[in-house]
Amino acid sequence: MCELFGVCARRPVECRDYLKEFYRHSPQHPNGWGLAILDGNSAAIEKEPLEAEKSNYLHERLTVPVEGRLLLAHIRYATIGNVEYKNCHPFSGVDCTGRRWTLIHNGTIFEYEPLHRYVERQRGDTDSERIFLFLMDEVNRRTRSEGKLDAEKRFRLLDELIGGMATGNKLNLLISDGECMYVHTNYENSLHFRQRKGQVFFSTEPLGRDAWECVPLTTLLAWRNGELLYTGTDHGQVFEDNEENMKFLYQIFSNL
Repeated sequence: MCELFGVCARRPVECRDYLKEFYRHSPQHPNGWGLAILDGNSAAIEKEPLEAEKSNYLHERLTVPVEGRLLLAHIRYATIGNVEYKNCHPFSGVDCTGRRWTLIHNGTIFEYEPLHRYVERQRGDTDSERIFLFLMDEVNRRTRSEGKLDAEKRFRLLDELIGGMATGNKLNLLISDGECMYVHTNYENSLHFRQRKGQVFFSTEPLGRDAWECVPLTTLLAWRNGELLYTGTDHGQVFEDNEENMKFLYQIFSNL
C-alpha cells in the first residue's frame, strides 16, 4: 500500500527530519513520491514517478529546510494506475469559489458506482484521482444549491460523502482545503497521529522516537491550526482484507 504524511499547525513547522525518514520507506513503495506545501489557496506541489530514495531532485530538496503550516507527502505503491507522473499524488484543484483542495490517498476503491463516470474525465487512471474529482463535483454542487460553504458545512458534506464511499473500500485519506485538514482511515493500524500544542502530525507509520497514537477508525476528523475542530459520524465500515479483494488487486497489478 502507499504511505501518507501530513502536518496541520498554527504556524509553519520545520518538517525535514520527518520527511527524510518518511521517504526512506520508499523502497517498499517505489512507484512515485509527492510533496505539497499549502498556503491558503496556493499549493507548491512537487512529485515524480520515481522511487523517492532514487530521486536526485528530492535528495537536493531535502538539504534545505522544508517548512509548512499545511503539508502533505506521499509515497506510492501502484495498485490501480500505471507508474506515470499523472498518477502521482497529491491531486489538487480549485472549487467553484476558488478554494484550493489537495488530496492524498492510501487504499483501493473496489466498487463505488458514483466514481465510474470519472474514468473518461480524469487525466490519469487511478481510483485516487477519481475520489478527488468526485469530491470536488459534490462540493461545487452543494455550493451552487446552498451558497458558499463555511467550515462546518464543508466538513458535514465530506463526512456524508466519505461515509458513503467507505463501504467495502479501503479509504485512508488526508485532504486539505487550505484551512482545515480532513483525516479518515478505516483500516486498522494504518494511520497514526502525534499532537503538540498548535501542531499535529499524521503518518502511516510512526516516525522518530516520538509517541504516536492510532487515528480513530471509521470517523472523519477535521483539524485546524493544529487542533481538532470537528468529529464526524462513526460509519462503522472497517475494511478487512479478504481473498476476493486480494485476487482483484493481483489481477490489476499484473497488468501495470
